[in-house]
Amino acid sequence: MTNYEEIDFGPILAMTDGEVVTHSLVRDVRLASGKVLALVTLDNGRDHTRPNTLGPATLAELGATLDTLRGRAAAGEIDAVAVTGKQYILAAGADLSDISKVGSKENARLVAQFGHHVLGKLGELGVPSFAFINGLALGGGLEIALNSTYRTVDASAAAIALPEVFLGIIPGWGGAYLLPNLIGIENALEVVISNPLKQNRMLKPQQAYDYGIVDAIFPASTYLERSLAWADGVLTGTITVERKNVPGKLERLTKWPIAIKMARGMLESKIGTVPKSPYVALDLLDKAKSGSKAEGFAREDEALAELVTGDQFAASMYAFDLVQKRAKRPVGAPDKALAKKVTKVGIIGAGLMASQFALLFVRRLQVPVLITDLDQARVDKGVAYIHDEIGKLESKGRVDSDTANKLRSLVTGTTDKSQYADCDFVIEAVFEEVGVKQQVFGEIEKIVAEDAILATNTSSLSVEEIGSTLAHPERLVGFHFFNPVAVMPLIEIVKTPQTVDAALSTAFVVARALGKNAVLTADAPGFVVNRLLAKVMGEAARAVYEGTPIADVEKAFAPLGLPMGPFQLIDLVGWKVAAHVQDTMVRAFPERFYANDNFHALAELDGVVEKDKGGRVTGWTKPAEKALRGAIGNSPASSDVILQRVQDGLAEEIKIMLDEGVVPEVEDIDLCLILGAGWPFIDGGASAYLDREGASERVFEDTFHHPAIRGVASI
Repeated sequence: MTNYEEIDFGPILAMTDGEVVTHSLVRDVRLASGKVLALVTLDNGRDHTRPNTLGPATLAELGATLDTLRGRAAAGEIDAVAVTGKQYILAAGADLSDISKVGSKENARLVAQFGHHVLGKLGELGVPSFAFINGLALGGGLEIALNSTYRTVDASAAAIALPEVFLGIIPGWGGAYLLPNLIGIENALEVVISNPLKQNRMLKPQQAYDYGIVDAIFPASTYLERSLAWADGVLTGTITVERKNVPGKLERLTKWPIAIKMARGMLESKIGTVPKSPYVALDLLDKAKSGSKAEGFAREDEALAELVTGDQFAASMYAFDLVQKRAKRPVGAPDKALAKKVTKVGIIGAGLMASQFALLFVRRLQVPVLITDLDQARVDKGVAYIHDEIGKLESKGRVDSDTANKLRSLVTGTTDKSQYADCDFVIEAVFEEVGVKQQVFGEIEKIVAEDAILATNTSSLSVEEIGSTLAHPERLVGFHFFNPVAVMPLIEIVKTPQTVDAALSTAFVVARALGKNAVLTADAPGFVVNRLLAKVMGEAARAVYEGTPIADVEKAFAPLGLPMGPFQLIDLVGWKVAAHVQDTMVRAFPERFYANDNFHALAELDGVVEKDKGGRVTGWTKPAEKALRGAIGNSPASSDVILQRVQDGLAEEIKIMLDEGVVPEVEDIDLCLILGAGWPFIDGGASAYLDREGASERVFEDTFHHPAIRGVASI
């Protein structure tokens, strides 16, 4: 077993340049019983917008503090130790900027070992240790708590999670061993693997308590006072801690292997086999059912060292930086002081998309929202849908009854377009056809004020062409949402040559108010996301019409690591929509995009593909097979050929988009793909993946990134 005391941690203790050190501040608290508890407060000296993180210098200070407290415990000066954090935050985990600079696999292993060495001291103090989770506790922050003897949580804590798998690594400071042995394998699988893969879902304090991660939960107003009193009760024996979810021998022998097998099947079905970290985490959780804590920690050391130095973690850190930094400061956004104040929103249309817009606008902006349509029945249906969705939010406790009533009162519907007169921001959600959009904007422009902003939600049409019949095309912007509207975080904001900064600034301010990340794009066919998805879908269609079985085509695309195969995606967005987008792209770039007239015959069917229980496409329906007769060739392509065609096609298209100035930099393309298409972090969007796979070199004899984004082990 690893003896952490004998390891020289000098190489990583030298990696402290630029670290914001989280200090370990100690004060003694005399409890009601007379016992003394040493309370360690983690505090980096910044406000809550800069969470505590656990870099090398921070860990070194915490380790020295715990050594001192162990000596005091041995001398009988203290009866317990507790760790808490500054206001609202325990710790947001390891300092990932430090981990990404380890330089070698040996140093990566040292990072894992140093974390185990320091946090492990919480179980070796000679007196009980407590973690008072007073706020955010992510990754290493939660592992501080797991290494402690007992845990309480503030009922208002923002989030509790082990998000490492989301970033291409694993909980490496005890989480993969300690958690399943505390709360059982099924709960641990949810926290360690399932939640990170569900857009990095976090636990609320009550969930953490229900799972058994924490032993007690107290309200924010009296949290520290109640936690100290509870700890006193534990120390004096007046409070007995019961942990109902701790796995017994029978569970380890029977339920554990079954849960692991089911989880493996779920992973293979949902994400394929390209992502490494979920499977490494699964193996660690599996092995945690037996053996010692020391053995479990040693396994985590090796797993973390392997993953931290790999390509997928390097790509994940690039993607994480895009989402955390670039997305919050959109390149090309005009000064927000130029934005028009939006006091009323108009939505042209009352169908499902328009109703989803209305719900989002009214909930986030809390201003009057008007929807219109051609007849009152459609309008009434739209308003009823919005009211119903507000009711669902109320029943789930997402909004209180007063807020729900206010939101309902703010939504109105009519066939009378004159009511758009006092709208500051009007967005259309009508049929995807230039003439239709021109017609509705032409009607509205005569009604609204001259400085009102007009926005089109077109997914691929020319915004400039839509505005070409307007008297004031300079106030028209593209404002492209992604489905489902409430969930997808991206809005592509499209600027035409005529668009003025006031309109553009308003669009960015509104997007931020809606809780969305906005990326500026030029008015080019398909903008960013649909242009590149059309390349993916087109290459999939090409392979099918050549004669490749559809299930084989889906498998050929698996190495891209996308959340679903191309035909599974087409089935989700709709075959008519996909056919329309492909036609648009082929009209614009016939030499580079593929479409087939037969696609429209498929789009008219109620059901096109067969799927298995996991949602994977396995074949065509009988009506689809009939529609395809005579259109399918007899020259199937191999998986390697299909994959290289799509890789090279994406590399070519991205390079052209950059040369044409569709977006300022390749980072904006990757950000769009991550936020708008669910492109995986482990790819780093598309560009880092294409560089690693050699597609960039094959297509234009260079790479998108200099140097290419690779893990330490690959350099």
